[in-house]
Amino acid sequence: MRRVWRALCSLGLLALAACTGTPELPEGPTLSPTQARALIERLLPERIADRSGWAVDIYASFAAMELAPTPSNVCSVIAVAEQESGFQVDPAVPGLAAIAWKEIDTRAAAHSLPKLVVHTALRVNSPDGRSYSERIDAAKTERELSDIFDDLIGSLPLGRTFFADRNPVRTGGPMQVSIAYAEQQAERRPYPYPVAQSLRREVFTRRGGLYFGIAHLLDYPASYEQPIYRFADFNAGHYASRNAAFQSALSLLSGIPLALDGDLLRIGGDDDKPGQTELAARVLAKRLELSNGDIRDDLQRGDAANFERSTLYEQVFERAEQAEGRPLPRAVLPQIQLKSPKITRKLTTDWFAKRVDERYQRCLLRAP
Repeated sequence: MRRVWRALCSLGLLALAACTGTPELPEGPTLSPTQARALIERLLPERIADRSGWAVDIYASFAAMELAPTPSNVCSVIAVAEQESGFQVDPAVPGLAAIAWKEIDTRAAAHSLPKLVVHTALRVNSPDGRSYSERIDAAKTERELSDIFDDLIGSLPLGRTFFADRNPVRTGGPMQVSIAYAEQQAERRPYPYPVAQSLRREVFTRRGGLYFGIAHLLDYPASYEQPIYRFADFNAGHYASRNAAFQSALSLLSGIPLALDGDLLRIGGDDDKPGQTELAARVLAKRLELSNGDIRDDLQRGDAANFERSTLYEQVFERAEQAEGRPLPRAVLPQIQLKSPKITRKLTTDWFAKRVDERYQRCLLRAP
């Protein structure tokens, strides 16, 4: 497909913008709900069961957040769901029981409790009649494991000691969205469905997993010219691609090598222990006519859209482009190695974004 686009570009049949990025599709008139659901169903991969059900839940999320059901937006959602779960509502995780026992053993060691004592304590029966050990050994999905930890926290002092009322299962659902993000999003925008038990449990449903996954992917303002940067942000955090581009420009201007990870401030950082990005900016403080406090204030806007209007952002790009004699990109794929008990290969955010983008491009070919 890339060879086809290059050929068309060389013949001058596409505008320059299309040759350098994702081809834009004409969106046409506003679609009725029936037309929008039909479009979504058509764009879904053919092998999916209950295509109409998936289309209804995707469209409902778009409607609740007032997102346009354009081919680009719909294919972005489809590409992420296909990459993260293969359109399984509660996907199985290989070796999940071993992952769970490792987490329990780590918590036991942190509390100076012998492993044997902890494993023996987990042989008591849980609320469903089976022992906690039996349920852990049989767990295949994150929802099952999350339910076990919820019961453990609610029923045994051991669970409350280990997990401090915080379930260690952090992601779930067909888009593998962060449960912490779902809880934050529900505070910002009311969740449109009845909550039977908890928002955590909603993430493991099709409608809830899609709703919060679509929110994380699309429900924030970003000036990216290509969806691939939203795909990277889905994996690395909102504005990670924009922030990585800022780090690249800052590195060029200051001469200090920086990791392009999108993290502008050191986690837990304070004035005495700034991170590498902040230190690089401080080197330029006099040239930029900014104080260390000004730099910190601007970097603290790194998780918001208005960072792009900060003095630090504007000055760094303006001076870096003057020094380089060329325009600099405003988005760069973050270079982050993915770390999770579920990941057994050496993967990166760059790899994730490109894999999702390949699926996105294939989806666009199904657009009418």
